[in-house]
Amino acid sequence: MDIVYVRGLEVKTVIGVYAWEREIKQPVTVDLDMARDNSQAAATDDIAHVLDYKSVCVRITEFIEGSELKLLETMAEKIATLLRTEFDVPWVRVRVSKPAAITGAKEVGVMVERGVKPAGIGN
Repeated sequence: MDIVYVRGLEVKTVIGVYAWEREIKQPVTVDLDMARDNSQAAATDDIAHVLDYKSVCVRITEFIEGSELKLLETMAEKIATLLRTEFDVPWVRVRVSKPAAITGAKEVGVMVERGVKPAGIGN
């Protein structure tokens, strides 16, 4: 099994539990690791056999921009479910962070893994 990944997808959305957070859009950053067998794509050099990371990014961006969630945990879970169902990804790791949410910290966030982790995939 191979990994298709996305790093640093930044999207602005309403996120947070405090009243002031419900009135503004804040950036969230998303990192994805998605299991995919890329052998057919590599053998044929045909885009029809890939997990199209552009389509993944467009769909995730649409989802995040349209959501007004309170918790990063909920966002990460919903993104994982979306990827597993809409893109037929058997295993996914989703990392969602809020840059500069805590004074002194570069970012804070959560990471979830869903599905059966294929053999050979490390941390």
